[in-house]
Amino acid sequence: MRLPALLAIAALALLGGCGSSSDETTTSGPAAQGDVKQKVRAAWEQNPDCRPPKGASRWACSVGSYRCQGVVAGRGLSISCSKPGESVAFLIRRD
Repeated sequence: MRLPALLAIAALALLGGCGSSSDETTTSGPAAQGDVKQKVRAAWEQNPDCRPPKGASRWACSVGSYRCQGVVAGRGLSISCSKPGESVAFLIRRD
């Protein structure tokens, strides 16, 4: 009975990732080509609707055809944007 529980925990750790201190943008799917990741990040930073509301720990906004979710993290803001078949994630460090 312990083996299935250990396998489930290992699978969740692999699927969820183990965290990263990188602030680089990552993509999956067709968006990895070209400079789509830089464009999405720049558009997110310029969009006033994407600023976190005062006191909020989570929020969402749209950037072009992407839907983005922001979360306050220990070192800044963790942003994840996606649309069907593509995703972009990045960290905005606090000053």
